[in-house]
Amino acid sequence: MLCVVLIGAYALPAGLNRLVVMACFTLMPLVLLRGIGHGSPALPLQPWARRGYRVLGLLSLLAFLFWTFTPLGLRHSGLPVLVLWTLFVGWSSVRLVKGLAREPLVNGPVLQGAMAGYLLLGMTAGLLFAALETLHPGSFTSVHHAGGQLVAPWALSLDHDPLVYQVDMVRFHYYALVTLTTTGYGDILPVTPQAQMASMALALVGTVYVAVVMALLISRLTVQESAGPRRGPPGSDGDGI
Repeated sequence: MLCVVLIGAYALPAGLNRLVVMACFTLMPLVLLRGIGHGSPALPLQPWARRGYRVLGLLSLLAFLFWTFTPLGLRHSGLPVLVLWTLFVGWSSVRLVKGLAREPLVNGPVLQGAMAGYLLLGMTAGLLFAALETLHPGSFTSVHHAGGQLVAPWALSLDHDPLVYQVDMVRFHYYALVTLTTTGYGDILPVTPQAQMASMALALVGTVYVAVVMALLISRLTVQESAGPRRGPPGSDGDGI
């Protein structure tokens, strides 16, 4: 739901969508920690790994908040976001796929989990691309905005260095989702080698995720169909007598 709200927020006016985006990315690490950060019999997690996952999630949250409220001139504030969110969401995605692999049946929650993982990759990639642009200005360029201009037009007239939260996140998340699906419209282009490698990595990750999850779901559906409907005890309605 956070990913869906995050996508819908970009259709809101500029001031409102920034608030919703900040709220969603603030809640996302907490939701991941609550949802897949606890060990269970079906998906065990060693105590040291559980603590490490929680620490990584909290550090990711703090790095995002610090980066959001720093001036664009403070370039290296985006580096912790790049490193921590890549590790945290990567670890979360692996645990999510492992959880899907252990599900015996394909039902609504399983399909929701598969879609949530895909959207999580796209939304996180948009955040990482924005952090990369603040770290190396000019990493991306647009046919509609020459030079890959980040700051919203109203912020250009400010007499001080704008803050990161004034960055136009819409284009980066749009580009991330287009790259994740390997569509590639060509209206936004990676310019620097770092941006190009990141875009290639995202396209590969998206393809592998879809292939792995589709294979898991198809295998479970095949088992369900071969097993057929469950039979009840003799004499019950499900026995057909």
